[in-house]
Amino acid sequence: MKHALQAFMKRPSTIVGLITAIMFQVIFSVIWMTSYSGVTDRIDQLKIAVVNEDQQMGQQIASGLIQNLPFDMQELTSVDEAKQQLNARELQMVVVIPADFTQKATAADGTASIQYSINESNPALIKSIMSGAAAQITAEINSQAIKGGIQTVLGNMSVPAEQAAAAAQGLSQRVTSEIQSSNVIKGMNNQMVPMMLVLASYVGAMIMGMNFEQTSMALSGSVSRWRRFAVRSMINVVAAVLVSLVGSTMLASMGGQMVEGFLHIWMYQLLFMLTFIFVSQMFLYVFGLSGMLFNIILLSAQLVTSGAIVPRELLSDFYIKLGDVLPATYAVEGTMNILFGGPSVSSDALILLIIAIVAIAISTLAVAMKKQGVPQAQPVVAIASKK
Repeated sequence: MKHALQAFMKRPSTIVGLITAIMFQVIFSVIWMTSYSGVTDRIDQLKIAVVNEDQQMGQQIASGLIQNLPFDMQELTSVDEAKQQLNARELQMVVVIPADFTQKATAADGTASIQYSINESNPALIKSIMSGAAAQITAEINSQAIKGGIQTVLGNMSVPAEQAAAAAQGLSQRVTSEIQSSNVIKGMNNQMVPMMLVLASYVGAMIMGMNFEQTSMALSGSVSRWRRFAVRSMINVVAAVLVSLVGSTMLASMGGQMVEGFLHIWMYQLLFMLTFIFVSQMFLYVFGLSGMLFNIILLSAQLVTSGAIVPRELLSDFYIKLGDVLPATYAVEGTMNILFGGPSVSSDALILLIIAIVAIAISTLAVAMKKQGVPQAQPVVAIASKK
């Protein structure tokens, strides 16, 4: 047993394995603890638009919402414009005060409603926060704006103050909320698909790249660097096609939600799988097997900055800008659009393509700067001739 232990500990791969396990703990702890620190304090970075179509009480209500709610509030004049921004994830919720709000709120037997629009094609936390905000807004309107507004109206009609207050109290409980969800996600299993695809794709790419690097090192003495680079690139493309096909097929076979259809998600997964492969192997071309350390860092950083778990709007400026240059951000956004609905993925696809091209260029430069491995001498077998 002692001899076996010593033999294991003398192998460099054993030490590298131990260091890798430790670095996973260190890197994930540092990145996740710092990136998610203060997330709940940055609720004011979530954007809500108010569209007021009521020219009476609606004006006072809209002003009160914009001034008092703990969000990034703005007032828009067009419902269509607001919903376009909501669909593009530029807004997290749209609040509409209908044109007949005052009429229904002041009617003896009427019920007024505030309309809320939420885009579910977002991290689950968005829907939770916005649903809570809708309840808060409705309660605020009930307890303050409606009560005060109706009391003023009745007071101007020479109704005694006590009767006006009593009537206002009764009316203040008659405003309801009407929540409309777009791009509805069917179940928590579908909600987690974007994160699952990104995690499985990048981890698979980095492990595959590590094994390809070991194969390349073993062949360095017998195969030229450019031939190894060319063959490895071809295998990468074939692997991306097969891996993305398997991933999309598994998703479809298990009833995954696909608004845009199977072909769209397969082609898009193929694109970001290729990008992940070239980015993860770029570090291996530049640093050798030590580049796996950078891949571990990149894996952790992409999980927290991509918006698959926590909305990017709630992260600090540093992590938002970091996410802007990492491929997982655009993989998640495009996947959400294809699976659940949203704008065109063309801009996300273009950025992924640019990132892949940059990674290929850096890898090519790294190969050009490295020296060709020294060919290993082939054993020569001498055959003695018999005389």
